[in-house]
Amino acid sequence: MNGTRVLVLNSGSSSVKYQLLDMADGARLSSGLVERIGEGPVADHTAALKQVAEELSDHGLGLDSPELAAIGHRVVHGGTRFTEPALITDEVVEEIEKLVPLAPLHNPANVTGIKVARALRPDLPQVAVFDTAFHSTMPESAARYAIDTGTADRFGVRRYGFHGTSHAYVSRATAKLLGKDVSELNTIVLHLGNGASASAVRGGVCVDTSMGLTPLEGLVMGTRSGDLDPAAIFHLSRVGGMSTDEIDTLLNKRSGLIGLCGDNDMREIGRRMGEGDEAAQLAFDIYIHRLRKYVGAYTAVLGRLDAIAFTAGVGENSAAVREAALRDLPAFGIEVDAVRNAVRGSAARLISAESSRVAVAVVPTDEELEIASQTFDLVSD
Repeated sequence: MNGTRVLVLNSGSSSVKYQLLDMADGARLSSGLVERIGEGPVADHTAALKQVAEELSDHGLGLDSPELAAIGHRVVHGGTRFTEPALITDEVVEEIEKLVPLAPLHNPANVTGIKVARALRPDLPQVAVFDTAFHSTMPESAARYAIDTGTADRFGVRRYGFHGTSHAYVSRATAKLLGKDVSELNTIVLHLGNGASASAVRGGVCVDTSMGLTPLEGLVMGTRSGDLDPAAIFHLSRVGGMSTDEIDTLLNKRSGLIGLCGDNDMREIGRRMGEGDEAAQLAFDIYIHRLRKYVGAYTAVLGRLDAIAFTAGVGENSAAVREAALRDLPAFGIEVDAVRNAVRGSAARLISAESSRVAVAVVPTDEELEIASQTFDLVSD
């Protein structure tokens, strides 16, 4: 293998995101997004990938370049079958397709992107990197639901977790920021975007995470409810007369912040709070309450907490969320410095007070770099 470049593809049902990185220095050479697949000139994923190839060629970075070492594909669900990156073969594609029932909105599009990319460059190593893989180290006590084990095993009902590439990257980047080896640290990573998840990472190994069988469990999110009494679903069906699809839509698309106050943009919620909007204030309070519960729970799970890292859109940009989530926790050894927290920037930085026993950091995530790194490491072996 002579090349050092990796093309990262994130194929959705109606879009393809891409980034081209040079692993010699981590440089981002090109990035883009092809949207509205199936509409207008972009008829399908084949047309979308050809458009990606054309955009790269326009910058002298063509898909046929000898400097391209591999293509890395984001795949949402790896089940229990894929606990690390996988070199893509026909058998691997078949196994990913078998996992479609666990991720019916994501895995089919991921597979389509893989098939099209393999057809365009059948000679090139291609790697699947799974969102669930980082969380596969959870002990059974954390991964199992307390339901009949035969039923659970038959239908694959267990906690898998998501955002794994982000949690993996941020946990290591936090250790680097602190000048320590990741094996020395117990860290809570808070990935707070429109989708949100928390993880407890002991020595670089995930031991618990907030998302479960699907990305619906856990924290309050932009449009998802997060934790909910399962009996609420039966109640909505029996008393409310709602269908399974209607309840699915309610919990995934009409709940969370948007269900509570009509907005899922934390900036707009903050503006409304400043004007005294009670619905926005309550939505924020519920969001923070759930977040604080997970910080407390994962502190107990880890036993010793060394660092908390905020990442993703809300985590990286909302000083108000960070302050409220960790307010009045000196008994936990957690103190946020108001001046440091108010500083905006694109670099990883500490926001904890000098007196804080636990380091609190803002660490921008880079899921594409993580996918590229895992891809390059696999094909370089």
